[in-house]
Amino acid sequence: MTDDFTPTVEEILTLDAESVLPLRNPVMVVALEGWFDMAGAASAAIEALFDEEHRVTVGEIEPDPLYDFTIERPQVEMIEGHIRTIRWPQNRIDIWRHDDASRDVVLLLGVEPHLSWRTYCDAIVSTCHTLGCSLVVTVGAGAEQVPHSRSPMVTGSSTNRDLAQRLGLSTPSYQGVTGVVGVLHPTLEASGIPSISLRVGIPHYLSNTSHPLAIRSLQTHLSHVLGVGPGRDLSNDVNQARMLHDELVATDPQLAMYVTMLEREFDRRAESVIPSADDLGAELEEFLRDLNNDDE
Repeated sequence: MTDDFTPTVEEILTLDAESVLPLRNPVMVVALEGWFDMAGAASAAIEALFDEEHRVTVGEIEPDPLYDFTIERPQVEMIEGHIRTIRWPQNRIDIWRHDDASRDVVLLLGVEPHLSWRTYCDAIVSTCHTLGCSLVVTVGAGAEQVPHSRSPMVTGSSTNRDLAQRLGLSTPSYQGVTGVVGVLHPTLEASGIPSISLRVGIPHYLSNTSHPLAIRSLQTHLSHVLGVGPGRDLSNDVNQARMLHDELVATDPQLAMYVTMLEREFDRRAESVIPSADDLGAELEEFLRDLNNDDE
């Protein structure tokens, strides 16, 4: 620890990737439970897209200096019905590698920390440098005025102006309080690592339920952008959730009228607020090739 009790990157980051290096054109994908992941949709999209069979854990970020455990409490679990164990909040670093994919993907799955955000972001930068990641994609979900009966649009932005212009994305214009993801992007930019933020909308009137439709939208979009397979089929989950959500809305006539208004407004909008996922993926590949050529 430093004199002011702030941990160092070396104290919180454990990374052992020698057995998997070198990676093929690696990109890091970050999904953190918490303020930037309403209803856990972003984390669920990553779990659906990148199957466990093709993942290997190569590191973690130590939880003790990062969390107030009276807020993010550890869980007591039983193994084989009689062995008690404690499951602490995790920030796990996995490598996803599939023969049919054009690249390897570094996954950071975890929980937004309460403390030491700058050191936490520096640990992510260090991981990118060690593993050779040329890009970081954060995925998130937030409450929006979208109807549960429509596939929500995926929006994107980048703090890298060249990347934003090339991919037709916006540059961040939000001002106000932020989460650790809002700190991560400028930290990456200052370290020379381009990044993209992808977000999906969750119906704000049903924010406390699962939203497989939003999960699938983000999953599909990310699949095309990264050039990886479609992942797990969520059709059954989508159908079951739609029936449940329809029943909930039907119990409140005023809410039903509001949803009808949202549907009409949604249908009047453009089909996408950013280029199609296929177009975005093609432009991203070209950007990364140019980036690699500049480094040679």
